[in-house]
Amino acid sequence: MSIQWFPGHMAKAKRLLLDQLKWVDVVVELGDARVPESSRNPLLQQLIKDKPKIVLLNKADLADPQWTDIWLNELKKTSPVLAVSATAGFGVGKIVPELERLMAGKQERMAAKGVRARSIRAMVIGIPNIGKSSLINQLTGSAKAKTGNKPGVTRGNQWIRIHDKVELMDTPGLLWPKFEDPEVGNKLAATGTIRDEVLNQEELSEWLLMQLKAYYPTSLERYTQEPAQLTLEGIGRSRGCLIKGGQVDILKASQIFLREFRAGALGKMTLDRI
Repeated sequence: MSIQWFPGHMAKAKRLLLDQLKWVDVVVELGDARVPESSRNPLLQQLIKDKPKIVLLNKADLADPQWTDIWLNELKKTSPVLAVSATAGFGVGKIVPELERLMAGKQERMAAKGVRARSIRAMVIGIPNIGKSSLINQLTGSAKAKTGNKPGVTRGNQWIRIHDKVELMDTPGLLWPKFEDPEVGNKLAATGTIRDEVLNQEELSEWLLMQLKAYYPTSLERYTQEPAQLTLEGIGRSRGCLIKGGQVDILKASQIFLREFRAGALGKMTLDRI
């Protein structure tokens, strides 16, 4: 599956991000714990350069905990990293203390020069539908950042105070123009980062079904007692997706399969492997 998707508002988001980076002290980069590598935009890494950064693996409540631990150990080699869930709230309480630790040296240097202490200015970045606005709402205890369940809902930068010592800038999600590795596109599409309208849901579901047969076969037992033989048609029959003549509505079966995977109904899973 070849995916090219770079809407005009994302080109604008890139320009805004570059303009605003000079105003922030530290970057908070969100990834998806189910796809810790695929969900991190290499373009973002180029843009932030050597700016202090903390990586948050969001949606950890939907990821395989064993693989989350493996990825935490891998990613902490280059920057601080935490596993969090913006919906369940776990791990969120560790974020502000980690930001304070990262900025302690800079604040000490400012104090030595007689510069009055100010709030830490952080920028939250990540690809669309990664949970940035939900994370901010969890941090503030309110719905100050516009949220939605469709990719790309946050379209403009906004400053939000999340703590008496921390101000956070939310930025629109930024995808890269083309996925050189089709597997990356498949993983992002399966986890809901890319709008369903952009790609063939039946092809995507076939790909995801193969992944689950290989890595999480028991997750498919909700559809059949023989996971290795399961097809989209079998999923459709188990869910009553029948049309005239007793045929299976494969598109509807695909939509149900993707929805149940994304919601965690099939279990905790990680698609990126080291």
